[in-house]
Amino acid sequence: MTTSKQTAQALAALGHEARLDVYRLLVRAGNDGLIVGDIAGHTKLPLSTLAHHLRTLVSAGLVRQERRGREVVNFADFTAMNQALSYLTSECCQGVSLVKGDAA
Repeated sequence: MTTSKQTAQALAALGHEARLDVYRLLVRAGNDGLIVGDIAGHTKLPLSTLAHHLRTLVSAGLVRQERRGREVVNFADFTAMNQALSYLTSECCQGVSLVKGDAA
């Protein structure tokens, strides 16, 4: 079960343009993932900057990494993203209404 804290961390990680671009690139790559060099090539981010952004995405649980020999393959964690989105919408239309006098 996803918590408010986990969802907030995921959304905060995606709240930076470069990290959002990296995540969307990994989504497009699908289950094949991408190595760091390929991500840098697509995003034009310097490797040190990219490493920082990937650490943030990994820490937020949105990206998982797998070592293959000398390469580290990065994958979007679709389950984590779906859980965050589900958390945001799980209580849709559950009967919250305006309190009299609050209408603007």
